[in-house]
Amino acid sequence: MTLTVKDLTISRGGIPVLEGLNFTVEPGRALVLRGPNGVGKTTLLRTVAKLQPPVEGEVICAPDAIAYAAHSDGLKSTLTVSENLHFWADVFGTKGIDGALKGFDLEALADRAAGGLSAGQKRRLGLARLLVTGRPLWVLDEPTVSLDVASVEMFADTVRAHLKQGGSALIATHIDLGLGEDVDVLDVGPYRAKPGQGKGAFDGDFDEGFL
Repeated sequence: MTLTVKDLTISRGGIPVLEGLNFTVEPGRALVLRGPNGVGKTTLLRTVAKLQPPVEGEVICAPDAIAYAAHSDGLKSTLTVSENLHFWADVFGTKGIDGALKGFDLEALADRAAGGLSAGQKRRLGLARLLVTGRPLWVLDEPTVSLDVASVEMFADTVRAHLKQGGSALIATHIDLGLGEDVDVLDVGPYRAKPGQGKGAFDGDFDEGFL
């Protein structure tokens, strides 16, 4: 599934933040977004994930092709690790969670309540849900927050495997994931909207953890 962004202008709190964005993410490729904090990377990802409308331009990709993971882990704290994954597998109409448990080293924690996990374990569980969505385009906002070095490499291995299977990814991150030749980088800083422009589409003040 190809993602195409054409002449995109996006807003946060009704104020345009980025404008004139054009890029494509092909199957088997990842695009990493760079730029200073507050520049609009999260707003761009939310717009791509169809959580808010653009001010101008187009995002061309079927909504049911996208799995979105934001800053919030979005876990049910009273459910176990396995129950959380089964819940999302049911939501997305997929079967089996064994690959997700193994991929993020959660097998020994399968019966533990999510509320009893460490911050890093919760993040791994949040990311493991990507593997039960069955969706080809992963849209990820700072996915390595709270992860130690070993877990970052585990996540990078998962992304590499996803790309080799024909999936794609759009990732906002400040670190080098070591994805090799399958990754492109876009610095969104040069696309800052000019100051003094009128109000754009409403951006809201909520942050969906997963879609």
